[in-house]
Amino acid sequence: MLCPRITPSNGSSVPLFLSLPSLLSLSRPRREHTILRRVSPDGSSDAPTSGAGGNGAAAYLAVAGRADDDGAAVLVRAFATVKVAVGGLLGSLRPSRAIDDAKDVIRRSLYLELVSCDLDAGSGQEKRTLRSYVRRVDAAADDNVSYAAAFKFNVPASFGPIGAVLVTNEHHSELFLEDVRLSSAASDGGGADAPLLVIRCKSWIQPKSGGVAPAKRVFFANKAYLPNQTPPGLQSYRKKDLEHKRGDGRGERKAGDRVYDYDVYNDLGDPDNDAGKARPVLGGSKQFLYPRRCRTGRPRSAKDPDSETRSADIYVPRDEEFSEVKSVQFSLKTLRTVLPAAVPTVGQSAHADHHRSFPSFFVIDKLFEDGVKLPRASSQLGFLRGVVPSLLQAIRETNLGFSSFFLVDKLFADDKLGILRSLFEALLEGTGDQLLRFNKPVKFQKDNFAWLKDEEFAREMLAGVNPNAIELIREFPMKSKLDPAIYGPSESAITAEVLEAQMGHVMTVAEAVTQKRLFMLDYHDLFLPYVHKIRALERTTMYGSRTIFFLTDDGTLRLLAIELTRPASPSQPQWKRVFTPSTNTTESWLWTMAKTHVRAHDAGHHELISHWLRTHCAVEPYIVAANRQLSEMHPVYQLLRPHFRYTLRINALARSALINAGGVIEASFSPLRYSMELSSAAYGQLWRFDMEALPADLIRRGMAEEDPKADHGLKLAIEDYPFANDGLLIWDAIKGWVQMYVSRFYPDTSTVSGDVELQAFWTEVRTVGHGDKKDADWWPELDSPESLVHTLTTIIWVASAQHAAINFGQYDFGGYFPNRPSIARTNMPVEEPVDADAFARFLDNPDQALRDCLPSMSQATLVTAILDLLSTHSRDEEYLGGPETAPWNDDVTVQEGYRWFSARLKTIERIIDERNKDRRLKTRCGAGVMQYQLLKPFSQPGVTGMGIPNSPSI
Repeated sequence: MLCPRITPSNGSSVPLFLSLPSLLSLSRPRREHTILRRVSPDGSSDAPTSGAGGNGAAAYLAVAGRADDDGAAVLVRAFATVKVAVGGLLGSLRPSRAIDDAKDVIRRSLYLELVSCDLDAGSGQEKRTLRSYVRRVDAAADDNVSYAAAFKFNVPASFGPIGAVLVTNEHHSELFLEDVRLSSAASDGGGADAPLLVIRCKSWIQPKSGGVAPAKRVFFANKAYLPNQTPPGLQSYRKKDLEHKRGDGRGERKAGDRVYDYDVYNDLGDPDNDAGKARPVLGGSKQFLYPRRCRTGRPRSAKDPDSETRSADIYVPRDEEFSEVKSVQFSLKTLRTVLPAAVPTVGQSAHADHHRSFPSFFVIDKLFEDGVKLPRASSQLGFLRGVVPSLLQAIRETNLGFSSFFLVDKLFADDKLGILRSLFEALLEGTGDQLLRFNKPVKFQKDNFAWLKDEEFAREMLAGVNPNAIELIREFPMKSKLDPAIYGPSESAITAEVLEAQMGHVMTVAEAVTQKRLFMLDYHDLFLPYVHKIRALERTTMYGSRTIFFLTDDGTLRLLAIELTRPASPSQPQWKRVFTPSTNTTESWLWTMAKTHVRAHDAGHHELISHWLRTHCAVEPYIVAANRQLSEMHPVYQLLRPHFRYTLRINALARSALINAGGVIEASFSPLRYSMELSSAAYGQLWRFDMEALPADLIRRGMAEEDPKADHGLKLAIEDYPFANDGLLIWDAIKGWVQMYVSRFYPDTSTVSGDVELQAFWTEVRTVGHGDKKDADWWPELDSPESLVHTLTTIIWVASAQHAAINFGQYDFGGYFPNRPSIARTNMPVEEPVDADAFARFLDNPDQALRDCLPSMSQATLVTAILDLLSTHSRDEEYLGGPETAPWNDDVTVQEGYRWFSARLKTIERIIDERNKDRRLKTRCGAGVMQYQLLKPFSQPGVTGMGIPNSPSI
């Protein structure tokens, strides 16, 4: 076995992974044994450790002791820490609870087996494990329960290092195992226990009686091994655990399974219940390219055999579920925000017009001030009795995952205890009869009219919630790449004369292009093929759009012009028009409406592409492949695991209620039922792994160019670009940490190319997880430490900082929905052929025309509530570089690297604070300007507009 060694203070070497006899003093009489004790810089020492991992000799001191002279068995305790569920009341009512309690009493609840790293010298087989039941000891104040075992064995000196523990759950219900700790006690019963080894578990253990194979779970000691370095005694356990997690690709997955496999997006529609909810399968075809999702194995649809049936819950492997803390907070947040917003929506669908516009902007503002008054609970309860069953049925069908609603639904049938009444009175408590009220976003507390200002519109392209859409104009005039025979003339209607007039004739367009002063938001070619499909739907519309900006001398962007295009059709020619700011009243209102359309385009692009596709959907294959091909003792698995936390569950919830047929996206965003098809088109046309790295993304969009003399090796086209400025600091910090980590385990090219698990992981990502793009020539090869660093840095960047930058500002920027409407519902009043009646209504009351274009009351309130939910940090959030995700083992090099990473992120936080106070940086500092904090690494719980969680967990 390859056993790393360390050098203690006397200069000799001892095994880093100590054998059981040497740890437990169970070998021959008077044989010396060694325990590792961590030594602090001042020379003092703390509790002994297992010595797992690392090669930092200076951090350890070897402490010698003696075995019992008579070779008698030494008492060794194993402590298993089990997390108590927060649902203690409901848990105490289940029938199996009494059986589990009885098993605890008779000490037959958990069964542990210690596994040696070595093979038997004689047979060459795995050594017999050391086995014992554990009994419940006590419940700690931190909601943990301890189970203890006593091992009494005459262990031969040849047993070897402890490399893993096998755990069997003899309860009738699952339990969450935090860790297993080994300690030795003095043979005479006196003195304190000596800690020996801690094995981190943090996993749900299914009951042996539940039939979920295998009955025994293996947890490896906290030391990372490359595949070819795996101790002989652990090799089969490593192999079998991966085989189990891969599954066999057959059957429907059960709730407690740990199986990771792939499938296409064939569960977004619901044709069996509603033919109008049939949706195409995304992925696996040339028409609809898409990443793969985690397979559930549900039965096929009777009406569409290519689709999977929907169910009350979507399977994800058990350890990918929300923690109970997050699940409860998620449910309560929904109860406070989404439920009140959904009540009028359901009520309108039954009693009023679902498409009703807000009667005035005053009523919109009331949503964030006094609230929109609904009847008091005493008079409204009858109405709620009629509405709530429909609401709860919708919740059941879409399964938002809110366990709280199960209790409400159960009790609604006979409200004998008045619980339902109490629930809704609780919603009303503190606000009288004002059921529907939202907190005013911070941005609009500062400047309530910011949404009307061109300068704010332009500023948000650099410091808003979708800052990676803007691009440099590199050639002029602009032309479409679409087929003019289908969509009409390709030349843009934006002329040099129009732009030069808006620039105040300070330079020509040719000069502006040469000096890199013109920028564009380009939603023309991506959206144009869907315009007529979307327009065939009720109460929505769509254009292809181009929006042009000019970089002024003070470093800010000026909004110059908007082009809206309707493609040609069999019945109509192409229509396009350019809108510009104007002092003419009619033109000014048209300009405001054109901005509303572009804002809706940007909101749809943000939610469907920047957010869902790039940081949720595209990440799922990395998670599935890592769990299928990388052992949990693999160093790359341990590095990536924190960045996958909760992502499969939140993606499954999105398929349940957000991106599914009839879900929030289809009900409230401009593309409606074509939303996911548009996402598929964007994946096919735009997504490339090599362009997901921040520097590459900036260069691709023309927002930066390589410059070895510049900070980060890049010269930005716009110096005051907060997303890029702060993002590059975070990118470099992540890369620095990954470089330290990779260099610890991969000293040369051969260790990368020879790592069979690593190569299998990356091959599966490319050829299966993103299999629709497997033949692309831009996929990086993992053939050197440098290529591995870049690939891992990209994955971590996307899952953490990229997601944070586009997610946690959603309520601040979109909560006041006129600023970022999710949908534009009416055509421009001047679109040809002009609708004379509509144009007359626009001239008579342009205010009403604008409100009719904005989302309806039900759409706006529901989206606002959802954005509030999505922008919220959970109480158990784990942040980039935070203490919760410090490396599992005691490898000195890795620990030092992580401490550097954490310290660097704290320094970056201070740099961002200083930038936000710098009045020279007008994009992030000024009167009424909201500071750019989306890439500040840490945050408190709630809607804060800052903080970088490790993973896309919301």
